[in-house]
Amino acid sequence: MQNLIIQDFPTWGADSRICGNCLEAYRGRQIQQMLEEEKGELSALDEEVLKSLNDQQLVTANSEASFEKNLTLGQILSDRMAFFGGSWSFLIIFAIFMIAWIAYNSISPKFTEFDPYPFILLNLILSCLAAVQAPIIMMSQNRQEAKDRKRSENDYMVNLKAELEIRQLHLKMDQLLKHQWRRLLEIQQLQLEIMNENRNMSKGKTAHSQGSGGTVE
Repeated sequence: MQNLIIQDFPTWGADSRICGNCLEAYRGRQIQQMLEEEKGELSALDEEVLKSLNDQQLVTANSEASFEKNLTLGQILSDRMAFFGGSWSFLIIFAIFMIAWIAYNSISPKFTEFDPYPFILLNLILSCLAAVQAPIIMMSQNRQEAKDRKRSENDYMVNLKAELEIRQLHLKMDQLLKHQWRRLLEIQQLQLEIMNENRNMSKGKTAHSQGSGGTVE
């Protein structure tokens, strides 16, 4: 970070001061430089995470709620139809329908049959149902994949920001420990100087008392 500051302000030194906002800005530039060195070109998600770090904003979002909000009526209907088509309710209803269809056209009198054996109309209905149901299920699966991709992008942003925050905490802790260690060394040096002064004063008093005693004799 100091190297970044010196690039903009060559006269800046170790004893110089910097405001909190400028410090946060240079910290953001340091993180961006670190990511570029590790990953190369930054993606749109990386830039969004960096922006949230600089602005002190959250990147977590309810991706499922925002995704559901933008669905059209046709998409909602296709999702519900796909959900119903893959349920036991659909299988039971369809099995009852087929049994009733076959039973009626097999047991009823000849003149009342509307689809006699080999049930050509039933086969046509099954073919149309399969032809319509397949693209509906595929559309629902595509939206589910898009939803999962949005969720994974959100998780990636959260994890990246958490990692960068942890790195910042490590840097701050290291800086604090160095400052504290330097302060402890200064205090220790001051204590040693005081002890030396007290020792010298004690020696001076002892020599003075010995000299005074010799004069009296």
